[in-house]
Amino acid sequence: MREKRIITAALTGAIHTPSMSPYLPVTPEQLIDEAVRAYEAGAAVAHVHVRNPETGLPCADQEIFRTFAEGVKKLCDMVICCTTGGRLGEPVENRVRVVTSLSPELATLNAGSLNFALFHIADNYEQWTHDWEKGYLAATEDFIFPNTFLTMRQFLEKFAAQGTKPEFEIYDVGMINNLAFLIEKGHVKKPVYLQFVMGILGGIPATIENFVILLETARKAIGDFQFSVCAAGKTQFNLCTTSLMMGGHARVGLEDNLFLEKGQLAKSNAEQVAKIVRIARELGVEAATPAEARQILGLKGIDKVNF
Repeated sequence: MREKRIITAALTGAIHTPSMSPYLPVTPEQLIDEAVRAYEAGAAVAHVHVRNPETGLPCADQEIFRTFAEGVKKLCDMVICCTTGGRLGEPVENRVRVVTSLSPELATLNAGSLNFALFHIADNYEQWTHDWEKGYLAATEDFIFPNTFLTMRQFLEKFAAQGTKPEFEIYDVGMINNLAFLIEKGHVKKPVYLQFVMGILGGIPATIENFVILLETARKAIGDFQFSVCAAGKTQFNLCTTSLMMGGHARVGLEDNLFLEKGQLAKSNAEQVAKIVRIARELGVEAATPAEARQILGLKGIDKVNF
């Protein structure tokens, strides 16, 4: 397993809006198709947010989550990692419902609060497909993404009851201390899986130097763990490649970056997956299968989900 790395495809997210790319998946059918194509390209995990199929507005609709999960499961054995971040501004109590509803093998758990800012992105666009888009982005100038110690503990209780493994989203160095505290108090069992999320305005900048700081801080505070990296925008492939070189996994996808090359929009998540798989092979690393990803992360298995 030492030379196997997990490639995650983050399919749509809650950051980009339909006006930014015609290739951003919105409907459940598009998301299912994107997941399966990413799987065929080498992704073992599909990280999923869902959207209103009419408007593309990110949401936490449980039926859409279920439609997606059931649709993917019928077509392949991919690991489905559900978000508990939801859309920006989603009430905290709604965000964790997907864990209790679907009992997935893997779900995200954000390891602290931050100023999650997207308002500056709106300046790059003049035309909008939907009325909600500009306001949705602009509102983040005065937005805190809340993940308190209380809600983290409450989320962890629901994860534990379902046997769902947390993928801890680490947006900045202080969140490593948060997680170390939760481990010390017995709310989290090791080994843990960390997703270093870099390049969000309000979080740690996406540089190789900062990635090394995150990794070394986590090693000192937590010990052994599995880790992956995702990075916003143009730094995506640089940071993912660095993670692969340092023994970690990688997350690509249209949630994090809409481009394949400078000035060239990615036409699918699969294109980005294929690119990072090719880079990995050049480094002597192979993409893990879903079965291998389950073994690496210690997941409960696809037979124990509720979809």
